[in-house]
Amino acid sequence: MIKEEVPASRKLSAKEAREIAKASSKVYVAKGKKLDVFEMKNAKISEVTAKMLGPTGNLRAPTLRIGKVTVVGFNDEAYQAVLS
Repeated sequence: MIKEEVPASRKLSAKEAREIAKASSKVYVAKGKKLDVFEMKNAKISEVTAKMLGPTGNLRAPTLRIGKVTVVGFNDEAYQAVLS
C-alpha cells in the first residue's frame, strides 16, 4: 500500500534527504552499477546524505521507502533485497 507519492516535479532538498536518512535503519544508494549500503546506526548522516543527492543538490530518483529501509536510485540488486 502506497502511503505517499511525491511527483518528480517536487524537488526534495538536502534537508529532506537528511530527514529521510535519520528515519531509516538502512539506506541503499545506487549510482550506476555502484551500490552503497548504509546501516544507519553506524553511518555518518552527512556521508549518507551526500550520496543520496544528485548533481543538482536534490534527492536522487527514484526513491523508495519500505518501513525503515530506503532505496535511492535504481539498482536491481537493491530492489531484490528489499522486495523479497
